[in-house]
Amino acid sequence: MKKGIVLSIVNQKGGVGKTTTAVNLASYLSELNNKVLLVDFDPQSNATSAIGIKKERLSQSVYDLVINNAEYKEVLYPTAFKNLDILPSSTDLAAAEVELVDKSQREFILKQKLGKLKEYYDYIIIDCAPSLGLLTINALTASNQTIVPVQCEYFALEGISQLINTLRLIQKGLNPKLKIAGIVLTMVDIRTSLNRSVIENIKNYFDSLVFDTMIPRNIRLAEAPSHGLPIALYKPECKGSISYLKLAKETIKRVN
Repeated sequence: MKKGIVLSIVNQKGGVGKTTTAVNLASYLSELNNKVLLVDFDPQSNATSAIGIKKERLSQSVYDLVINNAEYKEVLYPTAFKNLDILPSSTDLAAAEVELVDKSQREFILKQKLGKLKEYYDYIIIDCAPSLGLLTINALTASNQTIVPVQCEYFALEGISQLINTLRLIQKGLNPKLKIAGIVLTMVDIRTSLNRSVIENIKNYFDSLVFDTMIPRNIRLAEAPSHGLPIALYKPECKGSISYLKLAKETIKRVN
């Protein structure tokens, strides 16, 4: 197995299960005996709180690593999982979008910072902001592959098409080795005709890019972040938890 695989979880739309996927994929990859780093690169810092880190107690965050050249040991935090660490985020990261503009090689800052960490981790999972700004561009430039969570809704296909066009621009100009590991369908309820229609259309259009594993609409997944727990610790026996374990196993097969 390759070491230091960097996977960005990206979608310019909010509310599609992006952070839920990043947190639960990272936790289950670590449960499968991989050393994993979760990078919260979203100023909303939802992944940080969802993994159980109290944001108000943070002395430094990924912002300090990227902007202030903080030492790694100052910004890396352990989690409840033995094999999972996090680079937490804070609202300070919103300022980084502006502060990076005047820096040389501004699209490569995160890649440079993660370079030294890759030898210590099997997987680095980046939770991106729900936008295609400079922070997300940094994440994509730093990544080997990307996973696109997509909610089963009417405009899903249009949103993926826009995102894939952006990924192609990144491949052309900044990161020619960037690949799409796959599209994961989230908040799926196959009882509805709309969901079934969206699933069929996406699979017809993107074929093998679509993960076999689909994440169901599940109340336990929605509850878990409010308890500061990934689903593997909150309700490991629920359908959402079982699905994310399957997704982690499928991800390992796809990206190695």
